[in-house]
Amino acid sequence: MPSAVKTAVFPVAGFGTRVLPATKSIPKEMLPVVDKPLIHYAVEQAVEAGVERIVLVTGRNKQAMEDYFDIAYELDRSLAERGKDEIRKSVRDFLLEPGRVSYVRQMEPLGLGHAVWCARNLVDDGPFLVMSPDDLILSDTPSAKQLIDAHGETGGNVVAVMDVPREHTNRYGVLDTDNAEDRLPVVNGLVEKPDPADAPSTLSIIAHYLLMPEVFDELARHERGAGNEIQLTDAMARLIGRQPFHGLRFEGTRFDCGTKEGWLEANIAFALQRPDLSDKVAAVVRKYS
Repeated sequence: MPSAVKTAVFPVAGFGTRVLPATKSIPKEMLPVVDKPLIHYAVEQAVEAGVERIVLVTGRNKQAMEDYFDIAYELDRSLAERGKDEIRKSVRDFLLEPGRVSYVRQMEPLGLGHAVWCARNLVDDGPFLVMSPDDLILSDTPSAKQLIDAHGETGGNVVAVMDVPREHTNRYGVLDTDNAEDRLPVVNGLVEKPDPADAPSTLSIIAHYLLMPEVFDELARHERGAGNEIQLTDAMARLIGRQPFHGLRFEGTRFDCGTKEGWLEANIAFALQRPDLSDKVAAVVRKYS
């Protein structure tokens, strides 16, 4: 059965300041986890969930991502001439058909809400995904499919959520909900980066969302919120009461690859899942533990 969600938007214009100096010359989304960059995992999960259109909201110095989803003719020819068929296949098989990947520039760093708004003309009038490659989830079912399936149950907007330590609520958008322990808690309100003492719960949003297109009308106000940025959380909050709105306690383990420790942990965890690497990596981990 075709997915009702046709488009996934990836906000990838940020500077990656938390993982400098590595991101001084390459996009943070191109940092590898084992042998694939973060953006590869994000797009791959969306495609596996049945998404047809991929929209990357980029910025200056992000051309490496455009090149990644294109044929590298010199490399391809060299691998073919040398009989490296398996390697050649690995760098071609994930490429999507021409026209399925689109790019739009976020010309000013005005926040996540502004980045999503920049994609408005490339999204149809149906529900769509917004996924940050920084939030990498290791799971049996891709998080994109989990969100789409949850939307099939509830309709409306669905955001991926997880419990965080109360002292960390000022890093996230936090749910106000009466059924926080449920798999699909009903969202009564959203608070962007509340002080721990003021947080309505510890159930926090990670940057994987399934949103209804009406959010673009709210983003078009260009109202500034926390950090003097156009916050996606604020626009989503204004949809509460007008449309169904739920959190999703997703299955899997989330790694914050926008931090050095999160990226390193993701490399270890994903490598340990690989039959060709798990024994070798486990031996390395034991050696330094």
